[in-house]
Amino acid sequence: MKKVNTLLVLGVIIISLITAYLLFHQVLGNPSNFTGGDPANEPLSGNYLGVIYKGGPVVIVLIAYMIILVTFVIERLIQVFRAQGKGNPISFIQQAKKWFAESKWKEIKEACDKNQGSVAHVVHNGISTLELLETDESLTHEQKVTTLQKDLEEATQLEIPQLNRNMVIISTLASIATLTGLFGTVTGMIKAFSSLARVGAPDAICLANGISQALVTTALGIATAAVAIVFYNLLSTRIGRIVQNIDESNYSLVHSYKTRAGLVAERPVESQIA
Repeated sequence: MKKVNTLLVLGVIIISLITAYLLFHQVLGNPSNFTGGDPANEPLSGNYLGVIYKGGPVVIVLIAYMIILVTFVIERLIQVFRAQGKGNPISFIQQAKKWFAESKWKEIKEACDKNQGSVAHVVHNGISTLELLETDESLTHEQKVTTLQKDLEEATQLEIPQLNRNMVIISTLASIATLTGLFGTVTGMIKAFSSLARVGAPDAICLANGISQALVTTALGIATAAVAIVFYNLLSTRIGRIVQNIDESNYSLVHSYKTRAGLVAERPVESQIA
């Protein structure tokens, strides 16, 4: 699975770079965006496509960043919404907790099959384990509790990597997009000042144009980083809620079994679902 995901990531990166290159030369570098129909000349007044083109080759990298970001944000949003399951996750947990107390294993498993979320997967695994433990006469109640907790933890650990997959790509883009933009600006300003030095006489208009074009990459980098930060925080919050729901369902299932086995006093379990 990891190998497949790695290949998909590499494929997205390669396709994004190719797409960015084509957009840079075919769209931004279109002759109609420049005076005299020559990309070597200044952009037409008010033509932002031409201005962005003048940001230089670093713009290709920044466009690729944005394409990669959009791709993985969409992929993560789809995965997170699937992990939330069908219907209201809070209602599912509350109903499951009620059935835990009543030992309605069949109803819980049917609800899990309908929900199909991460919480439902873990609960279904826990119920299957519990059904096997109840028929095992060789284990004490304490040993059964330990086995149940271990199986629930293992099921949880299988779900969490699926939720966090590719999140590191979004966080990395949030960090390096601004730095890449600044790199483009610095190299652009070096080029602008070098051109002035070769001319000899200071030209304020030429310098202003060079600096404004150099700042294009910083603007693109900041925009990409801002989008990445917003969606990273949004996704992290939703993933955190799903993990919290899994933890609560695990606790409720274990507590329900302990209560039935007489290991703890029966008491209502307060919901902590966000």
